[in-house]
Amino acid sequence: MSDTDTNVPLPDLTAADALMPDDQSLFDDNDYVGRIASDLEAVFDVPVQVSAVLGRSKMDVSELLKLGPGTVLELDRRVGEAIDIYVNNRLVARGEVVLVEDKLGVTMTEIIKAERS
Repeated sequence: MSDTDTNVPLPDLTAADALMPDDQSLFDDNDYVGRIASDLEAVFDVPVQVSAVLGRSKMDVSELLKLGPGTVLELDRRVGEAIDIYVNNRLVARGEVVLVEDKLGVTMTEIIKAERS
């Protein structure tokens, strides 16, 4: 999926007319949670591409060809600055890099609300 692909508008689930129970006791009801999960079941197997971008750098092809093992590449971010999290090439969140056992992971610290047109 590229940036030039047509974006499919999705319903605004935070809108005032969205179906939300007024009584807090309904949120505790397992039946209510089960209905929400079953409503989303159709999209559980839809593949998405998730990318965590640490930073970016621009260079000429001649500079790129000179890169080798051990080369330090300067990025446009500072140490400790939030990284961008993309789903299908759309910015959806920001987060921090974490170490989980012996692998790198990402913790989401901020959800980016998409502007709808």
